[in-house]
Amino acid sequence: MLGFQLDLWDYLTFLTLALCGVGLVAAWVWMAGLPGRIAVARKHPDAEAVKLLGWAGLLPTIYPWVQAFIWAYKPTEIVDIRRFPQAEAQAIDADIARLGGTPPPATAPAPAAAPRARPPAPGAGKHPGEPGPPPPEPPPSPGPKA
Repeated sequence: MLGFQLDLWDYLTFLTLALCGVGLVAAWVWMAGLPGRIAVARKHPDAEAVKLLGWAGLLPTIYPWVQAFIWAYKPTEIVDIRRFPQAEAQAIDADIARLGGTPPPATAPAPAAAPRARPPAPGAGKHPGEPGPPPPEPPPSPGPKA
């Protein structure tokens, strides 16, 4: 081949280098998925985004991965006007179950919407501190019948 014989020690050296390479790849895969696993375990509402940022963060530089790691621990306030808080919590639980590979939990029916308040009178509240129009007069009560 190259003018010399390969013996047992050469093959053991190649095997050691190959095992080191496999170990490095396994460590990289474990580190890349760490922020996503932490976010899923903590039931983070943005667990999927944290997971993707963790995987993409180790490709070019480590900076996005560090952001994903911090984001996985950061408590996020949910401001979502599309769902009531109970429905939002159920949706987060379903997403966490989907990301974890388990079936989503059974959901209870969503609560009925609260009745809407009566709209303000026309012209009321146009300027702060300015009173609106006076309330309407009550209808006259019928007198005694003869």
